[in-house]
Amino acid sequence: MATFKTCDGMKRRDFIRVGALGVGGLSLANYLQMTDAGEVKQPRAKAGIFINLPGGPSHMDTFDLKPDAPKEYRGTFNPIQTNASGVEFCEHLPKLAQCADKFAILRGVTHTLGAHALGSEYVNTGSRPLPALEYPGYGSVFTKEHQGPADLPPFVTVGNTSRQKPGFLGVKYAALATGATPRAGQPFGVRGVSLGNGLTVGEIEKRQSLLGDLDKTFAGVEKNNQLLDGLDRFSQQAYSIITSKRARAAFDVSKESPDFAKPFGEDAFGMSCLLATRLVEAGVGFVSLSLGGWDTHQDNFTRLKERNLPPLDTGLSALLTGLEQKGLLDTTSVFVTGEFGRTPKINTRSAEGGRDHYPRCMFMLMAGGGVRGGQVIGKSDDKATLPAATGYSPDDAAATFYHSLGIDHTKEYHSKTGRPITIVRNGQVIKELFS
Repeated sequence: MATFKTCDGMKRRDFIRVGALGVGGLSLANYLQMTDAGEVKQPRAKAGIFINLPGGPSHMDTFDLKPDAPKEYRGTFNPIQTNASGVEFCEHLPKLAQCADKFAILRGVTHTLGAHALGSEYVNTGSRPLPALEYPGYGSVFTKEHQGPADLPPFVTVGNTSRQKPGFLGVKYAALATGATPRAGQPFGVRGVSLGNGLTVGEIEKRQSLLGDLDKTFAGVEKNNQLLDGLDRFSQQAYSIITSKRARAAFDVSKESPDFAKPFGEDAFGMSCLLATRLVEAGVGFVSLSLGGWDTHQDNFTRLKERNLPPLDTGLSALLTGLEQKGLLDTTSVFVTGEFGRTPKINTRSAEGGRDHYPRCMFMLMAGGGVRGGQVIGKSDDKATLPAATGYSPDDAAATFYHSLGIDHTKEYHSKTGRPITIVRNGQVIKELFS
C-alpha cells in the first residue's frame, strides 16, 4: 500500500518491523517476547479491525452531505439513498450504500486538534495527547487484554501506514507488521512468518534443535535477566508459528476462493481488507490497516471521485459483506476513522477548490461487536460546521469500541513508575449504537 505524505510532512510508517529468521532463529521470537498477552476475558466481540483514513476525509463529501446548503458549502456530489431507511450517502459510495444495514455512522463527532500528528494520535488511542505520555493504540490494549492462539500473532498491521503504537505499554504489545500489502492471486509472504529464500520446515526444525542445545549450554547465564528468563518460551512460540500451516495459510490470500475474493477488487486497500478477513477467520485477534491520501486542500472533488472513494467503497463494503458471509461480523468489531473532517466551506486555492483541516465536525463508522447497523447516530448542523446538539468525542468512540471488544475503558494500567493511567481518560460508551 502506498505511503502518503500529508501537508505537514508527516509520513505514516510501521512502528515495528519483524525480520526473517536469522541463523539463531530469534527475530520472530523477540517479537513474541514483546507481545505476551494479559488476562483472558470473554469479550462481546472476539476480534477487532481498525481502519485508519490518514489525511482526514471530508465528512460533507462522504457520509454527511448537505444538499440544501449554499453552493460554497455543499460541493458537487449528490446524495443517494442507501438500503437503510432514510439514510443517504455520497453518490460515489454505491457499494457501501447497498450494505448500509451492516454498519452505523456517527455524525457530529468533534474535537479541537487540527494538526495531522495530534489528531491522528487522538483517534488512534481515544485519549487526547499529552506531552509527557504516549497512550497505547487499540490493538496494543486488545493484545494485553486477550490471549490468542500460540501459533498466530495476536496483532497484525497491514502495509506501511499504521498509527497503532504500543505507547506506555511498551514494545512487547506492538504489532507484527507485514511491511507490504498482498497482490491479487499471489501468495503473500510476510517476513518472519513465511518460509522464504529456500527455507524448509525441516531446516527450521534443525535450527530449533540447535537452539535447544545452546539453551542447555548457557543455562544459568544472567538468569536474573527478565528478558532472558522468558526467551526460551517465546522461541518455542516462534517455532510454533513458523511451522504452523494455519499461520502461513492465514496470510496467503491466494488460497481464498475466487468468488469470495472478487468483490474486494485488486487494489492495495481491497487486498488488505481481504487479508484482514482471512486473519480474523484464522484466529488473529486484532488487525489494523489504512487507506491514505485524504488531505485534499486542492482539487478535492476530482481526487475523491477518482482516487479515494472508489477503493474505500469497494474494499470496505467487501470487508463487511465478507465478514458476514463467513459468520464473523457479529463477533468482529470494526472501527473506521480519519483524524478529522474537512472545512465545510470550500476554499479557492485551486480551480475546483479544496477543503482544509476541520476537527470540529467529522464522521466515524462502526460495525459488528453488537453494533446495530443501518442507523445514523448524532447529527451535524445545516452546514456541517458543528454538531447540531451535543456532539461525540473521539474519547466516546474509543470507549464504545472497547466496550464492543469486551474491554472496560475505565480500567487502570500502571506506568513503569507506578503511575495509574486509565485506558481512555475521558469518554462514555455511546449506548444508542447497541440499541
